[in-house]
Amino acid sequence: MTSRPSLPSNARDEALILDPARPLAMAPFGMLGQSPSLRRALLLAAKVAPTDSTVLITGETGTGKELLARSIHAMSPRRDQPFVAVNTGAIPETLQEAELFGHSKGSFTGADRDRKGLFEEANKGTLFLDEVGEMSPSLQVKLLRALESREVRAVGSNEGRRVDVRVLAATHRDLAAMVRQGRFREDLYFRLNVIQIPLPPLRERGDDLRLLLESFLERHARRYGKPGLGYSPEALELLLHHAWPGNVRELDNVVQHAVLMADGPKVLLRDLPPTLEGPPRLPGPAGAQPRAGEPGLVVEAPGFLTLDEVERRHIMETLQRCLGNQSLAARRLGISRSTLWRKMKELALDPAEPGDDEEAG
Repeated sequence: MTSRPSLPSNARDEALILDPARPLAMAPFGMLGQSPSLRRALLLAAKVAPTDSTVLITGETGTGKELLARSIHAMSPRRDQPFVAVNTGAIPETLQEAELFGHSKGSFTGADRDRKGLFEEANKGTLFLDEVGEMSPSLQVKLLRALESREVRAVGSNEGRRVDVRVLAATHRDLAAMVRQGRFREDLYFRLNVIQIPLPPLRERGDDLRLLLESFLERHARRYGKPGLGYSPEALELLLHHAWPGNVRELDNVVQHAVLMADGPKVLLRDLPPTLEGPPRLPGPAGAQPRAGEPGLVVEAPGFLTLDEVERRHIMETLQRCLGNQSLAARRLGISRSTLWRKMKELALDPAEPGDDEEAG
């Protein structure tokens, strides 16, 4: 049986978190950093963890909301009970209620047996509802009832079942604004927002970027059998000046990509994904640079791109952030799905037929 590190008292938690000389890498959190904004979030998490209070974790995509939720669970009295996580925005609307509350045999086509919902799976433990702002209005009503009564009713059943579940929720949306717009129930918002913990984006975390770059490089280099791998000055410069719109998740993926591509003792510019912001990188061997007067080589002034190339790169980067989902990418770009398909075709980006990747729900 694996032993779990003993959790410090609240007073020691606070002293450890607030110590500006100590980078945070505590086992209960599994989060690394030393910026004041991250410390404030972790201190609040340490304070609320021993309670049964509902917590709303807010922040941009990729800031570590699920990781913080797991940390709260790990420091709570429920830590030996289940932690069940679900991205509510990824469930088709027609299945959301059955997924959360379960269903009875024969309640709908394909329901060939009784099935527990996620609330019952998380009984005595913690249920993490990610992207709660994507819930349908009908599910919002049923979630509110479950939170207030601590009882769930499976689809097709007339019997309620008692559950003992702590709910942690997360969203990258502004729920207060959605309430004002009538897109999110005010009573559910107040029920979820007992304690709110905002997670800062990576661009507001100062020198945490350097800490994370070194930590992820060491971890992935060890994982892929490349110990001692470092960054070339040029690669490090680009990484430090990238905007990181995908935050820590994007950073982790980029470093993993670079480690896999690296052939020598250093991560070079050519080992980084081409979607990173920065001047165009020349193809060819590592470190190869054009020499004055070299025949047959035309070098454009760095940083100058055609309008088509700018548009092409922007679409490619948006698709990458949306994991290839063209419907979601079109919404982020502010254009229709058919317009995106037409632009991808014009820019030779090999689009799927419109409708091939329509989002569930």
